[in-house]
Amino acid sequence: MLPTLTDLVAAAGVSSRSINAENPTGEPGRAAAASSHLGPGRKGSAYLPLPEGGSLTLADIEGPGVIRHIWITVPDRTDGGPFVLRDVVLRMYWDGEREPSVEAPLGDFFCNGFAARALVTSEPIVVAPTGGMNSYIPMPFRRGARIVLDSEHGAAIDHVFFQIDYTVGDAVPDGTPYFHAQWRRSNASTKPGEDHVILDGVTGRGRYLGTYIGLAALSRYWWGEGEVKYFVDGDTDLPTLCSTGLEDYAGGAWAFQDDLRKDPEPVPLMFSAPYCGYPFFSTRDETRAATFIQSTAPMHAVYRWHLPDPVWFERDFRATVQQIGVWDKGLFERTDDIFSVAYWYQSEPHAAFPPLPDARARTPR
Repeated sequence: MLPTLTDLVAAAGVSSRSINAENPTGEPGRAAAASSHLGPGRKGSAYLPLPEGGSLTLADIEGPGVIRHIWITVPDRTDGGPFVLRDVVLRMYWDGEREPSVEAPLGDFFCNGFAARALVTSEPIVVAPTGGMNSYIPMPFRRGARIVLDSEHGAAIDHVFFQIDYTVGDAVPDGTPYFHAQWRRSNASTKPGEDHVILDGVTGRGRYLGTYIGLAALSRYWWGEGEVKYFVDGDTDLPTLCSTGLEDYAGGAWAFQDDLRKDPEPVPLMFSAPYCGYPFFSTRDETRAATFIQSTAPMHAVYRWHLPDPVWFERDFRATVQQIGVWDKGLFERTDDIFSVAYWYQSEPHAAFPPLPDARARTPR
């Protein structure tokens, strides 16, 4: 969207800043100070390393302010294995909190689950060809913001390219909700009839922003009849908001097929749009060595952003998705491998997140 006339002049006291390897502190007038063989200030520090088992602080900012844009890219495999996007965890902390408000595998946060690349062209998240991952989600803070990458990968990641664009001096009124994101997985650990929990334990006022869901189909037949349910402000057994099926929730229809037929076999049609999408489908295990790629359980991923259609809550919020399939004899309960990232804003303090599974529990190895 092009800026309006009121967007062309910053509010009094608001300044633009940027952090990357060329200016790790975002200090004014300090970018591009490092030297290369081309001379001073000539692309001397384009990336930073992330040690094996180590952490890399991408940003440590004093507020008030708003993070406006995050761009990052890393190799999707190293000598330590192919699961870099799952082995590296993105965490964000607001106003000096000790527990993160954002905690998700790096790739999954950017709608690139399964440790695999996928093109995403949505309003909040954009992933360009070859893995330039972008977030345009506004993230306000009052006293400070800290963004960290924690690695559980089996080798050093020598090249982490990133940029964090933000403003400081913004008026962030008391009561402004903070951005949160959380990853969960049900790796066939549920029972038939048991829903995958996308998010629970949220109390206070806020807005649910959207969901990214990945599913490896471990049962036969069509996998996408499960309804996404939002329990709002005291809902118990039944929710206030409910979809009619997972592909419907993601803005698709008719199983994402190119046609309703049996012969020849229908082809799933991936798509990526501003507020919804089905950006990933594969039956090939691309994480294996190039000489040993094999078929695998069909893997699917969808997303949905509630931007023009906001989901508000005043007291509490919970989100789930059913595991339901269908075949010629009707609906049936499934137990698939499902993971999700929930994105939302809420007033602080937030409830402690469930412990994030370690790297081995986040990948199929």
